[in-house]
Amino acid sequence: MHKIGLVVFPDFYLMGFSAITAFELANFVLGETAYDVTVLSEAGGLVTASAGVRVESQPLGDEVFDTVMFASGAATDTATPALKDFIKRSVRTSRRIAAPCTGAFLLAHAGVLDGRCATTHWRFARDLQRQFPQITVAEDRIFIVDGSMWTSAGMAATIDMALAMIENDFGREVARKVARNLVVYHRRAGGHSQFSAMLEIEPKSDRIQKAVDYASANLRKGLTVEELANVASLSPRQFSRAFSEETGYTPAKAVELLRVEAARLMLERGRYSMDAIAEHVGFLSRDRMRSAFVRVLGQTPQDIRRSARGSRASQADSSEEALIGPVRQVAPAWPKSAG
Repeated sequence: MHKIGLVVFPDFYLMGFSAITAFELANFVLGETAYDVTVLSEAGGLVTASAGVRVESQPLGDEVFDTVMFASGAATDTATPALKDFIKRSVRTSRRIAAPCTGAFLLAHAGVLDGRCATTHWRFARDLQRQFPQITVAEDRIFIVDGSMWTSAGMAATIDMALAMIENDFGREVARKVARNLVVYHRRAGGHSQFSAMLEIEPKSDRIQKAVDYASANLRKGLTVEELANVASLSPRQFSRAFSEETGYTPAKAVELLRVEAARLMLERGRYSMDAIAEHVGFLSRDRMRSAFVRVLGQTPQDIRRSARGSRASQADSSEEALIGPVRQVAPAWPKSAG
C-alpha cells in the first residue's frame, strides 16, 4: 500500500485535495486500498483553508510516507522551521516529494530544489526563479519530475500530476480509467504548456466568440478580417473594433495565437514534421512558424519539440525507477518562456 501524507497549512487552497480524489478513485478502479492518505499539519487539529473550510489533520511526526505532497496557497512564505525540517527528513525517507503551484516555494525554502529543475504556476514562476537562482525554473510546464521531486503548475495541474503518479505506480490503463472517472481528458504530459490561447483571447460576446471558434476550426485557411467579420455578421470595420475592445488583440494577432497553440500541441505529440505542422495550421512555411513561436512563446518550435521529448523520456525513466528502485533523474534544462 502507498501511504501518502498531504501537508496543509492555514489558508491553503482546497484544489490540492483534487489529488486525494484521484487516489481515492484509483482505489476504486483497482478494487483495493492501494493508496492511504493522511492529512498533516504542523500542529495537527483543524486547519482552515482559504475558502473558509476547516479540515482535520494529524500533527507532523516520525511516520514515514511513500509520497509526501504539500498544499499550495496564495502566500509563498509559509515555510516555518518545523515544515522545513519535515521536508528535509521526508527527502531522506520518502520515495516522492510533490508540490503543486506555490508549494514549490516550500521546497525551495528548505533547499531541496537546489540544482534541480522545477515548475510552478505561471504567475509565480519568475518570483521563484528570482528568489532561488540555484533552481532551474521551467515557467511554462504542467509538471516536472526531477529525481524524487515532483512540482507542477497550479490548480487543475494537480490532477495531471496525480494521474502521472498513478500511471507510474500502476500503469497507463489504471490512470486512464481514473481520468475517465474524474471526467477529464487523460492526463496532459508534463512537457505540455500552461499557455492557452482560448483563455488568453476570451471574447465577451457571442458574436466575437463565434468568430474565434470559426478561426480555431479553420486555421489552415487564410482567415482574413473580411471572412471573420462575415462569420460575426459585422462589417470588417465594426468587427475589428469590437474584436480589439473585447479581447485586447487584433484579429490577426488572435489568429496567430491560435495557430501557435495548435502547432505547439502537434509538436508535443511528436508525430508530424515541421513542414507538415506549419501547413496544417496555416503558417505556410516553417520559417513563418518559427518567427511566430518566438514572438508568442519566446521559444522556437525546435525548443518545444526537444522539451516534449525530454519530458517523455523523463516519465519513461520514472516508470522504470518504480520497478528497479530509486535512480536520480535530471530533467532537461527547459528553455524559458516569454510567459
